[in-house]
Amino acid sequence: MNGTLDKGWNPKAPSLQGRGLGWGLSHERLAELHGFGRENRNNPTQPEIVLWSRLNRSQLAGHKFRRQAVIGPYIADFMCPRKALVVEVDGHTHTDPVADARREARLRELGFQVLRVTNTDVMGNLEGVLELILLTLTALPDRWNRPQPDPSPEGEGL
Repeated sequence: MNGTLDKGWNPKAPSLQGRGLGWGLSHERLAELHGFGRENRNNPTQPEIVLWSRLNRSQLAGHKFRRQAVIGPYIADFMCPRKALVVEVDGHTHTDPVADARREARLRELGFQVLRVTNTDVMGNLEGVLELILLTLTALPDRWNRPQPDPSPEGEGL
């Protein structure tokens, strides 16, 4: 910008990230969450690799998914933006049921349905997990009546 100040951006203003929902997170916290999401995408667990291999590129009945998506102060393992479905793959990192319940309640307040599957289910019954996800997607209404308003920030699926 040739040394000029960008007067259209104020680092102290509330964030409007989260696809225009305004999560109310600071720019620094949002950048930190996106960094964690990127790190998780670069170092996925084996069950996440297996499930993503069947969810990416809209393979599941044309439903687009994002992985390690930032939603409010949380990072969802997988998220279908059109249906507002979060799919969480529970393994060794989900050991606090109270924290998981609080997180799930907050995601519901933000308009998301949460579906939990276990690492064991993904690795031992992938077709059953995919069927459950598809049944859940089919039961949920679309969040909007036109194509997804923005591509994923990582350029996935382009």
